[in-house]
Amino acid sequence: MIRYQARHNTVYDYGEAVTLAHHLAHLRPRLGTRQKLINHELRVIPEPSTWNERMDGFGNPIVQFAVEEPHQRLIVESVIEIEIEAEAPPADDASPAWDVLRARLDEAGPGTLSIHTFREDSTLIERAEEFAAYARPDFPAGRPVIAAVRAFTARIHEEFSFDPQATTVTTPPSEVLEVKRGVCQDFAHLMIACLRSLGLPARYVSGYLRTTPPPGRPRLVGSDQSHAWVAVWIGGDHWLEFDPTNDCIPSLDHITVAHGRDYDDVAPLRGIIVGGGPHRLQVGVDVVPIKKEAEAKV
Repeated sequence: MIRYQARHNTVYDYGEAVTLAHHLAHLRPRLGTRQKLINHELRVIPEPSTWNERMDGFGNPIVQFAVEEPHQRLIVESVIEIEIEAEAPPADDASPAWDVLRARLDEAGPGTLSIHTFREDSTLIERAEEFAAYARPDFPAGRPVIAAVRAFTARIHEEFSFDPQATTVTTPPSEVLEVKRGVCQDFAHLMIACLRSLGLPARYVSGYLRTTPPPGRPRLVGSDQSHAWVAVWIGGDHWLEFDPTNDCIPSLDHITVAHGRDYDDVAPLRGIIVGGGPHRLQVGVDVVPIKKEAEAKV
């Protein structure tokens, strides 16, 4: 088990005064089996005139706030203290065959709404035969779903290149499949598009990833990442997470914040403003271990 402090800073600098702003923040981590939230502070400058905390339709904590005084800079700072516990992933063959799961869902229909939602098209992800065709080599009939998704995760990692300049936040999965370049959001969206196109439920997971500097290099403050990966339904009430960017099952280095159908459901910060003109955005993420369980017992 590791305890982290995660700091997510967002700064908007506007060319003109913003006279009214309404924002929605997905910055408080959701509860989960492998993580325990110790504390969360969300600070906004200028001070909001209204503040409302609630849960969204996917069970994620969200905050709605409004700033009604004129401002040319908005600062949103989220500071989290959280404990992450490693979980041993199930064996590759410890799950039903992927096509058996699909058949069960086909028979159940939309009655399994909480699962069925993640089989359907969403704002940024549409199913298509090209996605099913790309994934199909890793999904022969009768293969356990965990083994199939593990193999598919590894293939995305091998065949796609990480390139922050290749895509934008609105790049569709079809373009990512064509250029085989992008960032974690792109790889998560592509993987979800492929799984849904095969009839499997898959959801988008947002959070943070602790990164390690190269040997001999100091760790740079603010160098960690806002990250995205995928959760796949493996039967019953069980979902298993896969990170195609790093070809792994998330564990001690991954902090989950929210999950939804795609990035549009769980963007860290979004809003509607009056005024502002051209703006500049700066985002910094810092994830620092502050206590290990073994150290706490000494």
